[in-house]
Amino acid sequence: MMKSEGLPDAFRVLRKNRAKNAAASVTEIAAAHRASPFRVLVSCIISLRTKDEVTAAASKRLFELADTPKELLRLRTSTIEKAIFPCGFYRNKARTLKEISKDLIDRFEGRVPDTIEDLLTLKGVGRKTANLVVTLGHAKPGICVDIHVHRITNRWGYVKTKNPDETEAALRAKLPKRYWIPINDLLVVYGQKVCRPVSPFCSECGIAKHCAKVGVEKFR
Repeated sequence: MMKSEGLPDAFRVLRKNRAKNAAASVTEIAAAHRASPFRVLVSCIISLRTKDEVTAAASKRLFELADTPKELLRLRTSTIEKAIFPCGFYRNKARTLKEISKDLIDRFEGRVPDTIEDLLTLKGVGRKTANLVVTLGHAKPGICVDIHVHRITNRWGYVKTKNPDETEAALRAKLPKRYWIPINDLLVVYGQKVCRPVSPFCSECGIAKHCAKVGVEKFR
């Protein structure tokens, strides 16, 4: 079972694995455009139910047309659809991006909020996206919990929760703050390559000695 004293060792393993693999598309966009929370927000919306490589290409095409809420609002919805195709639900996302842009202009003077509470008032923004914008766009403390973070921290036995929102609350209560921002990027990559949902590579995992393997019925 993962205990607090095992975290430094676990995160060393996670960082070593991360160095060998590409980051999630939203993380790469944030790294390239650290001064643009708007780009982080837009790429997060595009990324929902969409593969990383599609998100990266779609975001690049859209940012070539519009780089601010005002510029995006001027675009026809059909133009946005064409730019972000073939991301999942591209028509709905095009409308959502225009509504978000209008809201940012009307309520936040064209700036992307830096609090989770304000971000959650924007259409289509859930806690995962809000935390990503706060951490990657504004470099403020937050914990982005997706399916990988939820699954792996429960698999470790570090938390015992039923859904990502519960996991976020549990991690906020016990995870040291120095791990808050990097945990999502590190566990997404680890969850894709090693700690997979079904039949994880436990024999190759440097964190296995700290892991309770909760819910693991078969592993390699």
